Amino acid sequence: MTQPERRTPARRAVLGAAGAAVLGGSTVLAGGTAQAVQSAVAADGETGSRVQGHGRGYRALPVPYVIGHRGASGYRPEHTLGSYQLALDLGAHVVEQDLVPTKDGHLVCRHENEIGGTTDVADHAEFASRKTTKTVDGTAITGWFTEDFTLAELKTLRAKERIPAVRQKNTLYDGRWTVPTFEEVLRWAEDEGRRLGREVWLHVETKHPTYFRSIGLPLEERLAKLLRRYGRHRANSPLFLQSFEPSSIQRLAKLVDSPGVVLLSGASTRPYDFVAAGDPRTVADLVTPEGLRWIASYAQGIGPTIDLILPRDASGRLGTETTLVRDAHAAGLILHPYTMRNENTFLPVEYRRGTDPTAYGDAFGALKRYFATGIDAIFSDNADTALLAAADFAGR
Repeated sequence: MTQPERRTPARRAVLGAAGAAVLGGSTVLAGGTAQAVQSAVAADGETGSRVQGHGRGYRALPVPYVIGHRGASGYRPEHTLGSYQLALDLGAHVVEQDLVPTKDGHLVCRHENEIGGTTDVADHAEFASRKTTKTVDGTAITGWFTEDFTLAELKTLRAKERIPAVRQKNTLYDGRWTVPTFEEVLRWAEDEGRRLGREVWLHVETKHPTYFRSIGLPLEERLAKLLRRYGRHRANSPLFLQSFEPSSIQRLAKLVDSPGVVLLSGASTRPYDFVAAGDPRTVADLVTPEGLRWIASYAQGIGPTIDLILPRDASGRLGTETTLVRDAHAAGLILHPYTMRNENTFLPVEYRRGTDPTAYGDAFGALKRYFATGIDAIFSDNADTALLAAADFAGR
């Protein structure tokens, strides 16, 4: 495990500016503030060089580092260029993308291939006949699916907030952005990297890879081709690959050298590629020392649900910490647990404040508890909150 980054007043000034940007509701930092961020990081000595990475790979990231979950999805509709830009401007060390294919084989950024909840497709009469029911990973789902649209058709749609009942303010931005292709994101990361004078880290997930391979739209080869085209295929490239299906990370490890992360959901669940292959192992088997050594034979990290590290009891309070962090580190794996969100409805009971489920709870208290387990990073919908908590924790 890498050592926590030494925080300085300059770094804290950067984080404070990030928080102010969110309170002001801007999509990107104002030019003066962005320049101040760059100047502060440049003046930050060791801290600045570690944040920038300079091609030294993920071990050069500060610990704990913050992954912008679907961008800055606590403030903007997820998986849009607006969400990614805000996450970067807030200071997220890494920005996440989830990938699904179009009918004509382009990789686009959506959390799911069903897009009824994240685009305005239902308002397009010309696509009404595309609504259908499909079985994806053993579950019947009704809606509209990216694999039934060409990229040109998909680009006529506009993105919208996925959970408007919880994040009503985010609906202000409904219709502002299109669904981005992953290649557009790679170009955006290149442009922003030049603007900031540092690497822009991405965290890229293959969604439902077994399903898409079964319908003739395999993800891994398309993804590897793009990574090679944009020079993000090396072991020290500023990019993580992730999947809930271990075989997808194994396949990618044969195509590129980018670091891989196996995502892990509930202990009793089975990765869908295990289900398809008749492999009886569950996530509980994968988080044993033996299972972690197996993952370490082809991947560099795991992305467990926080509950695998700090289970909640029947009342919704945090229970006794498991040995997962210690065991994963012993196997040489980094940990990127998911997902930290500020709203009461997502927090353990002891960190909720008031009775409004959509109000913010004691997010800083929860993050302090999570960081105390020794995790290397965390996925967060609210990068500014997580960054301030990480700075507090590292500066103890």
